[in-house]
Amino acid sequence: MAKKFEGKKILVVDDDQDIVTAIIAALDDFGAQIKTAGDGNTAVQMIQQEVPDLLILDQMLPGRSGFLVMERIRPLRKEPSRLPVIMITANPGARHKAYAQTLGVDAYLNKPFRMDKLVTAARELLETGKISQPPQPPQPPKKP
Repeated sequence: MAKKFEGKKILVVDDDQDIVTAIIAALDDFGAQIKTAGDGNTAVQMIQQEVPDLLILDQMLPGRSGFLVMERIRPLRKEPSRLPVIMITANPGARHKAYAQTLGVDAYLNKPFRMDKLVTAARELLETGKISQPPQPPQPPKKP
């Protein structure tokens, strides 16, 4: 039985092997080819050799931060070969999230995160190339 994302390539970049192992296990049913890197410099080299279909990128990495990886791969992310990115981080700062979004990060998850959120984001990005927005609650009518 063919898996839904067979033939797709995912690059997981994190220096915490326990997190990498958990992500690989969570994405196992996807059927995608998963490669890993433990630092930002290796990630950039791997992406320059072969652009994956999805990048899961830690913000704080040895050698080159996730932000610097994003800046370095920006030319490779132009349409039609746009590379969707999920950034994961232990840094809770809103300023960092805003900066990640200016760099083109599609989803930003704070550690510890629920693995189902990562799986949902990965599935949406591989299927549609974007994250669906949660429905907004209805706004009360403005008073004249």
